[in-house]
Amino acid sequence: MVKKVSKRLRAAQEKVEDRSYEPLEALTLLKETATAKFSESAEAHIRLGIDPKYTDQQLRTTVILPKGTGQTVRVAVIARGEKVAEATNAGADLSGSEELIEDIQKGMMDFDVLIATPDMMPKIAKLGRTLGPRGLMPSPKGGTVTTDLSRAIEEFKAGKLEFRADKSGIVHVQFGKATFDPQDLLLNLKALQECVDRNKPSGAKGRYWRTMYISATMGPSIELDISALRDYSLLEAA
Repeated sequence: MVKKVSKRLRAAQEKVEDRSYEPLEALTLLKETATAKFSESAEAHIRLGIDPKYTDQQLRTTVILPKGTGQTVRVAVIARGEKVAEATNAGADLSGSEELIEDIQKGMMDFDVLIATPDMMPKIAKLGRTLGPRGLMPSPKGGTVTTDLSRAIEEFKAGKLEFRADKSGIVHVQFGKATFDPQDLLLNLKALQECVDRNKPSGAKGRYWRTMYISATMGPSIELDISALRDYSLLEAA
């Protein structure tokens, strides 16, 4: 059965030409095509020349978006003793020890980021099946296993994001809101591009960047000129 395209989406699709766009041109178009009745996110979808089934071709890291995500990030912390109070004082929305682990086991998922201290990881291991599919399992690479709870909480609430390449080697990241100024979206997108380049897996072969598309949550895909984005300096973007 062919899915019917709404009049709203069809009108937005007609604005997008079949070509790659300069970064600012693409971001301006993204804003024009964000016509849903809610505040849409700005999304990037990057196809990389990697095969994540090999350990040396996996990409999992974090990026700090200079202009933030535009979203309220709920942070939960699993720690022990004084670290629980430290997390609460640093602004964690939820913090606890074994009792918080039990709550999560029972289905409580009222958080967007889960941070843990290293000593709690053996106990958190049993949450793998619950947290793993949602991308919420704490990891050192993702900056979510740490003893510096204050810093981690502050960074994630300010716009730090964890992302990874999926099984197809595609990275999906929300890099702001469609309501952001195009220049602010460009700053975030440039930070993302530099992060992906900086964390290129050692086993990546051939052309690393294949394609990059951006879109609003309910908008059409817009192909972005990767070379043009890489040529921007953060000073220019600013």
